[in-house]
Amino acid sequence: MIFNVQIKVMPLKDLLDPQGKAVLSGLQNLEITAVQDVRVGKNISLQIEADSKEAATVIAENASKKLLANAVMEYFEIEFLA
Repeated sequence: MIFNVQIKVMPLKDLLDPQGKAVLSGLQNLEITAVQDVRVGKNISLQIEADSKEAATVIAENASKKLLANAVMEYFEIEFLA
C-alpha cells in the first residue's frame, strides 16, 4: 500500500525563532499589526510504501528522527492524508 504522509517540523516552543521574528517584523512594516507571533517551520510530504499504517508510521518516524528534524531545536508531527 501507498500511504501519503505529511510531516510538520517546527522549532521547539522554548527556542527563539529568528525567521519567525523576521516575518513578524515584515508584517508589522506592512501595517499588518493583528499578528502577535510567527513560527516558521517545514512541511514535508512523503509517499511511503508499507504493508500497514503502523509500518508507515515507523518509517516516517525514522526519517524524521534521522534526517528531517533536528531533535535539539525542532519537533515533528506526523499526519496521514486521505
